[in-house]
Amino acid sequence: MRSLSAAQLNLLLVEPSQLQRKIITQQLNAAGVMAIDGVDSVATAIESIRRIKPDLIVSALHFSDGTALDLLSWIRHTPGFTELPFMLVSSETRREQLETFRQSGVIAILPKPFTSQHLSSAIAATLDLLSADELSLEYYDTEKLRVLIVDDSRMARNLIRRVLTNLGIHHFAEAADGSEAISILSQEGFDLVVTDYNMPEVNGLQLTEHIRGHEELAHLPILMVTSESNQTHLSNVAQCGVNAMVDKPFEPTLVKRLLQRMLE
Repeated sequence: MRSLSAAQLNLLLVEPSQLQRKIITQQLNAAGVMAIDGVDSVATAIESIRRIKPDLIVSALHFSDGTALDLLSWIRHTPGFTELPFMLVSSETRREQLETFRQSGVIAILPKPFTSQHLSSAIAATLDLLSADELSLEYYDTEKLRVLIVDDSRMARNLIRRVLTNLGIHHFAEAADGSEAISILSQEGFDLVVTDYNMPEVNGLQLTEHIRGHEELAHLPILMVTSESNQTHLSNVAQCGVNAMVDKPFEPTLVKRLLQRMLE
């Protein structure tokens, strides 16, 4: 079960505007988060993280000394901080500009201004990511489930693995695209495939078609985690036989509900 509450979170808010920091802090307080440190640049954020490791980083997009992507890149490549939950708050709406963040395993992307519901969902997702809540299945031993994670983003694979580990799943294999996944599937048996849609060489749709067309693999449950927005593409994926789809970034509680349904 969830072992943390919002009141126990230690949060770092990275926002260049003093007024916006005050407004967001008030909204976070209303959501139950009280321990909040505020900084105004990428450099001061890194200094703060090194001094006191937070449970969650909430960051604006643009700063005088860089962007949230610079901060996120430092986090993802610095030992000891690589798995820090990261939440982006931005007025940016262009999907292509936000795609890098989606692929980097952010916990949420909140619009400016965001609603209390947006914020509550993002905080809940963070708590789920930080807490263990084992999946209970009637027909499977959760600890023995074998899962193949397929995504060309290493950081996205890490986030998926972390979420599944919190659900009590411990046996994983990873592939960087559908071609590598097909090779692995020919050598090992799995109980579940979690795959991205957009990948080089063999994408998620082609991987799903391969699995559904293979006599020994056709029964394999497939969960697609994707940032794909093209409805025609998504319709084709649904028709080819995925068991469920979830957007990037996703809520761990939703993944748990989907797996409960798929595996039972």
